[in-house]
Amino acid sequence: MAKSPEEEHPVKAFGWAARDSSGVLSPFKFSRRATGEKDVQFKVLYCGICHSDLHFAKNEWGFSMYPMVPGHEIVGIVTEVGSKVEKFKVGDKVGVGCMVGSCRSCNDCANNLENYCPKMILTYNSIYYDGTVTYGGYSDIMLVDEHFVARWPDNLPLDSGAPLLCAGITTYSPLRYYGLDKPGMHVGVVGLGGLGHVAVKFAKALGVKVTVISTSPNKKEEAIERLGADSFLVSGDPNQMQAAAGTLDGIIDTVSAVHPVLPLLGLIKSHGKLVLVGAPEKPLELPVFPLLMGRKIVGGSSIGGMKETQEMLDFAAKHNITADVEVIPVDYVNTAMERLAKADVRYRFVLDIANTMKAA
Repeated sequence: MAKSPEEEHPVKAFGWAARDSSGVLSPFKFSRRATGEKDVQFKVLYCGICHSDLHFAKNEWGFSMYPMVPGHEIVGIVTEVGSKVEKFKVGDKVGVGCMVGSCRSCNDCANNLENYCPKMILTYNSIYYDGTVTYGGYSDIMLVDEHFVARWPDNLPLDSGAPLLCAGITTYSPLRYYGLDKPGMHVGVVGLGGLGHVAVKFAKALGVKVTVISTSPNKKEEAIERLGADSFLVSGDPNQMQAAAGTLDGIIDTVSAVHPVLPLLGLIKSHGKLVLVGAPEKPLELPVFPLLMGRKIVGGSSIGGMKETQEMLDFAAKHNITADVEVIPVDYVNTAMERLAKADVRYRFVLDIANTMKAA
């Protein structure tokens, strides 16, 4: 079948890519597909650096494909739209998160849960419908089916808002789904990093009492004074943990390293929920007795569907919720990755693509 003119001209793109499991990124020229009839092409302005970018770049989850252009917290300005695009026009501000495709016909897709579709296509390190590898937002241009593009609220900053497309929806969705969003509830947030600090902000905006649980006593002031948490627990202090036993309706656990679950289960009331959103490389040990004795639930959650992602962005704009970011030039990316591995960032790096991405 003959291709339409808009499908015949691939888009030249430039980005930074990892070439192997060393995870080191370097400049990379490549082509994106030509703008299809349902595609939105946009100039990337900012892209957040997520912890999963580091895992993927170093092949720590075991299914990385190289060369790899990471990045799934992407915001920009529309430069071209396909002939059948209905929701966007040139000049619109848009965002793209962790996925760029799904089957659109399964039960999950029918219920606006494309993120749980068995054929969900990741924004990078995935195979697109046409058989090509997807490349992410550490690049100057993105091309995405309009269904997987979010409208960017006018009053939401682009740079500090970008991480909401992953860290934001990853924490907002479980608060909603597991019913930990009712005013007066008491919710714990484990880990005060890229995910955790946003979880605190969303929970507080939902009217929930928040306790931050951390291994680092020195984060107490930050959690309470700056992020607005109500209380703080040092997870390694048995006295503090014992005093708080059975006080939480639920916990959002954002930690992506192996850590003990038993002390956390002790903090939850009977019928409470421990929701894991971090992704440790090795399995966690799950003690069953505390679950039986208190009818407690251990669950998981992964990003959110497009409808909920838009809802989250609109909620963030209404309540002035953004990530705390350090905006960096693109050529600082490898240093940023090293710092991220040591948790040396408050709390999210964001690449200034528009001003610092220079074609070699």
